[in-house]
Amino acid sequence: MTHDQELVMASSVLSLSRLNRAADTPFELVPTPEEMAQIAQDLGATTLRKVRLTGNLRPIGKQDWALNASLGATAVQPCGVTLAPVTTRIDTDVTRHYLAEMPAPSGDEMEMPEDDTTEPLPDKLDLTALLIEALSLALPDFPRAEGVELGEAIYAAPGVTPMRDEDAKPLAGLAALRDKLSSGRSDEPENDD
Repeated sequence: MTHDQELVMASSVLSLSRLNRAADTPFELVPTPEEMAQIAQDLGATTLRKVRLTGNLRPIGKQDWALNASLGATAVQPCGVTLAPVTTRIDTDVTRHYLAEMPAPSGDEMEMPEDDTTEPLPDKLDLTALLIEALSLALPDFPRAEGVELGEAIYAAPGVTPMRDEDAKPLAGLAALRDKLSSGRSDEPENDD
């Protein structure tokens, strides 16, 4: 194991200028139980277990880097309906391309690039921040316990008829009116004048 590889194992912040550009740099990040508890709290999860980011940084050209990694974690989140614990296993690939020269945005508005894995080249790469970002994207936004459905809740003031979604659609009654009119025409006797 080279000095650069030891550096990667000992720190979650990598100084890209200090890494060996002649070979890939492998890394493995496993947060401590205290770090996992803080990450879980920040992401709105109850607990996190078995969190691991494993991969390598590969030099591209004279300045750029490609990161390919695997993120694994087990997350427990409260169900969005019942608050019962919902366990989710996450196994996802993480890919980033760090480029020294990014295309400059044109005009006042910036469009999302087609390749969402491309980012400006940082001086230092924070693997913990990358792990948190990838984990937050992989966690379910609205976890549901098995067999739980949201259902429909209807509220109105006393004495007021509650309004439903169908009532808010002004053209929803046209189909019924059309059917009524077409059935009414077929009942009329035909004039053979």
